[in-house]
Amino acid sequence: MSASPVIRLARFQEAVELTDLAKRSKAHWGYDADFMRQSADALTVTEQAIAQGRVWVAERNGHLMGVASIDEADEESGCDYELALMFVDPDAMGEGLGRMLFEQAVIGVRERGGETMEILSDPDAEPFYRRMGATPIGDAPSDAIPGRRLPLLKIDVKAR
Repeated sequence: MSASPVIRLARFQEAVELTDLAKRSKAHWGYDADFMRQSADALTVTEQAIAQGRVWVAERNGHLMGVASIDEADEESGCDYELALMFVDPDAMGEGLGRMLFEQAVIGVRERGGETMEILSDPDAEPFYRRMGATPIGDAPSDAIPGRRLPLLKIDVKAR
């Protein structure tokens, strides 16, 4: 029987494995090689983010199954933080790990004194974020693909 998943802070030595997980998760949605190449930087988990204590992993039986991270948002966004990364390994999708990671990101924002979190969402993920309580606020340019616009959502973390 497999153990329940654990959400914990990422470790430095996991940066490459977490980046690979993010890439596998993104590729799961059928994006072509050119799209994935252009997205590589946006899918990278950095040791700096890990050192700042803003990257969490979902782990089960010693295997990394998901990753989420937050960044301080740009002042013009009107939000305190942004969801920088949120990915679940394709083999673990549908098991509730995304919900667990999202809740941890919300807790992370709250613990840092933030009240709102912005989410620049992949179109396939927007329904998930809406189920988590995020509200659509428009769209914004992709941080990876020139000319692509993505759904933009916001969540009030103090109300959760």
